[in-house]
Amino acid sequence: MQRVNILGVGVSAINLAGSLDQLQDWVTQRQGNYVCVTGVHGIMESRRDRKLREIHNRAGMVTPDGMPLVWLSRLRGFKAVGRVYGPDLMLAACERSMTGGWRHFFYGGGPGIADRLVQRLQSRFPGLRVAGIATPPFRALTREEDDEAIELINGARPDLVWVGISTPRQEYWIAEHVDRLSPAILIGCGAAFDFNSGAKRQAPAWIQRSGLEWGFRLMSEPRRLWKRYLLNNPLFVGLVVLETFGMLPSER
Repeated sequence: MQRVNILGVGVSAINLAGSLDQLQDWVTQRQGNYVCVTGVHGIMESRRDRKLREIHNRAGMVTPDGMPLVWLSRLRGFKAVGRVYGPDLMLAACERSMTGGWRHFFYGGGPGIADRLVQRLQSRFPGLRVAGIATPPFRALTREEDDEAIELINGARPDLVWVGISTPRQEYWIAEHVDRLSPAILIGCGAAFDFNSGAKRQAPAWIQRSGLEWGFRLMSEPRRLWKRYLLNNPLFVGLVVLETFGMLPSER
């Protein structure tokens, strides 16, 4: 799979259909792997954190979750790249799994969110095979708690483990656990738990396509997200301009 170097992160030159095909190949081959669903926020966090950047670059797939990454990929010659948005990837994988019989495990979300998510998914996709759910506390787990979580997931024998515990915590978790949960495929999908459960409202499709989803989310949660968008976004644009003109050292 070809990648586009965006500020040191190799973003997969892929679209939603291609992402599903890759997941299907891994499931069929019983090959453990992990996926980072990454937008501007993930790129900027990786710019500041070398270990996080390495986690992204070791991933089996880094999907372009935001339109800026799609536009940059296309400008650099990868015309078929499309947005692979976490909530859309989850829904599409659930639909694909109806014929393949994939087993899904949902790890993350706030209290009650995973339960609501599963209820909505099973209503939309009758017969969806849910191997299990778990909602970890919003803190570092003790070794005993972590071992219990691994035992629970492995006992459920999932094909896909959806991990929604926010960036960068989820990326650290999937990289640390992929070998202990193999042959499952771990997918860091962030806000997909909140959006697909109905806990938070998604931006209309036209706003998503325009690349202005950040503004919608900022208005929805200004106190939580203002630093992410008002500081990260302008810096991202500036760094990309420098990178484009060869004025920024490579970080990969």
